[in-house]
Amino acid sequence: MTDVRDFFDQFPATATRGVNRRKVFLAVAIKADTQVGIARRTLLSQATVSTAMKELDRAGLTQGTRAEGLGRGGKVGLAPVDEVGVGVHLGFNHVTVVARRLDKDFDEVAVRVNAEGVSRGWQRALPVVKELIVDAVEETGRRRHDVFSLGIAVPRMINPRTGAFTPPFLHPWRPGDDPAKDLQAFLGVPAMIDNDANLGALAEQTYGTREHAETVVYVKASTGVGAGIIVHNSVLRGGGGMAGEIGHLTVDPNGAVCQCGGRGCLETVIGAEPLIAQARAARHRTSAAAFEQLEDVIRAAREGDAVCMRVVHDAGRTLGRSLAQLCNLINPDLVVVGGQLAECDLLLEGCRETLHRFALPGAVAEGNGFALTRSELGTRAEAQGAFVLGLRGRENAPATGAVDD
Repeated sequence: MTDVRDFFDQFPATATRGVNRRKVFLAVAIKADTQVGIARRTLLSQATVSTAMKELDRAGLTQGTRAEGLGRGGKVGLAPVDEVGVGVHLGFNHVTVVARRLDKDFDEVAVRVNAEGVSRGWQRALPVVKELIVDAVEETGRRRHDVFSLGIAVPRMINPRTGAFTPPFLHPWRPGDDPAKDLQAFLGVPAMIDNDANLGALAEQTYGTREHAETVVYVKASTGVGAGIIVHNSVLRGGGGMAGEIGHLTVDPNGAVCQCGGRGCLETVIGAEPLIAQARAARHRTSAAAFEQLEDVIRAAREGDAVCMRVVHDAGRTLGRSLAQLCNLINPDLVVVGGQLAECDLLLEGCRETLHRFALPGAVAEGNGFALTRSELGTRAEAQGAFVLGLRGRENAPATGAVDD
């Protein structure tokens, strides 16, 4: 097998040619594709991609994909390599880790999930996350020193210039918490970090069936609510990483105080806590205790419980009104709804009702190419997006730094 790190060392990131070669290699590692597809995703000319592909072929790093047959359809993937990419989603109630050997298809991933998340603080979660990463990597048949890239998704705002949390620091994160630094030291490879909704959008555009959509909005509706926006193959982050924070749009100026310090934010209406509270308030004391987690409400709604069905459907209608304003502003081609709430069809039903009622007809017309769909990647979307981010981050990073077991 050809050593990927050796190949990277041949093309330093200090020269344009080196950067372009790395871009092409990483694009193939992210997803087997045609040269046209690689040119579209990297924004390089087809001539540059063609030259780079010839060098990859001479280095023994590429081959026709198994799905297409050797060379059939022009799709090219990586030849067998030892290196592994890792994506980590540090959710409030769940940690999801995906690990994949770079020559495998995107859905051939080892997955590890912890149901506690970082709700009790990052320092308590860190040892568990490390264990999940090691277990997932070992399932791929490789070891920790074979990890080549690392991406991290967090449900918080990340400054795109510094990679640090953008204030305010919201529970359970505290000043001084630095998951990227901690996990980078553990694995010995550069760690990239971003908001989880941003990375959900990146995963859906990269691996979803509508990969050619120019403007994509991914909405994560779980413990909180956030949105990631992709325009022309680039994540729209904003100057301080605050783009897409629809969970903190004001929907009720006289509503409850939000943890961000605002009042009446969307999260105070359709976040996990208010939805659980609604279900419990409608119950007699003997049955209210059945609703402790958001997943309890979702499960009951799917089983036909009248109260929970109303709670989830109304949450979808509230979300749809906010998305209508977003669609009027940026006119996306595709809106994808993910997160725990999206597991219940009632959420999308309610969302469609108010989206089409309050948005400009031309902004949400299917005849114009618009679509509102459930996430195709499910609960792995954010971790898969983190995987993509980690590989993209290697473009300008040194290839050395593997750790010893």
